[in-house]
Amino acid sequence: MVEIHATAVVAPGAQLGTNVVVGPYAVIEDDVIVGDGSWIGPHVYLHAGTRLGQRVRIEKGAVLGTDPQDLKYKGEKTFLEVGDDTTIREFATLNRGTDVHYKTVVGKHCFLMAYVHVAHDCIIGDHVVIANSVQMAGHVEIDDWAGIGGLTAIHQFVRIGKHCFVGGGLRVTKDVPPFVLAMGDPIRYGGTNFVGLKRRGFSSESLRIIKKAYRLVYQSNLKLREAIEQLKTTYSNAQEVQEIVAFLEKSERGIIPLK
Repeated sequence: MVEIHATAVVAPGAQLGTNVVVGPYAVIEDDVIVGDGSWIGPHVYLHAGTRLGQRVRIEKGAVLGTDPQDLKYKGEKTFLEVGDDTTIREFATLNRGTDVHYKTVVGKHCFLMAYVHVAHDCIIGDHVVIANSVQMAGHVEIDDWAGIGGLTAIHQFVRIGKHCFVGGGLRVTKDVPPFVLAMGDPIRYGGTNFVGLKRRGFSSESLRIIKKAYRLVYQSNLKLREAIEQLKTTYSNAQEVQEIVAFLEKSERGIIPLK
């Protein structure tokens, strides 16, 4: 029920589920769990502490679960978790967590393209698409259904909200609120992610309310705290706006500007 190429090295303490395929020259260390139906490509390296869900696909040369690139890391036991049905393409590198979270997490149904780097303690939600050569520092959080364009660098502790899209070749140093487009150099608010939201079934009314909410945040004369309070009272029954409010209230780095 497990197909392991003759040149692969699989440690005795690794746990492989049913219908797992391990390609040529792959290395899987002790204390690795690979879920049912997963495919491990040639020259893949899975370090101890890596946990893969079901039907995960890891392409050639990817390196998962290696030590955090953090000088404060003292060798504590930490993990990398990858959810079901996620694909990680060629030569991506994903590090384990530190004693802050004790794990780095990539959710379900994600697509991480070639040469992506996911640093220690990053938390990536479900259905996230990250294009080629995106580089993220430690403690980055990316919510469900977000998309990140290629060659973008993400500063440590930055949060990227759900259903937003961040353009390619950018430097993300501030939080990106949910449902928006991030664009330009320096990075700025580029409006609502209408195309992505329509594709995911958001109603015209929801799109209208989201647009009005961000007009209040970005184009009124209110301070951010004042805008948040007004959003709470004006749109108390709008789930999308309450998600925006929750994100804004939690922001520590501040949000991307209008211009």
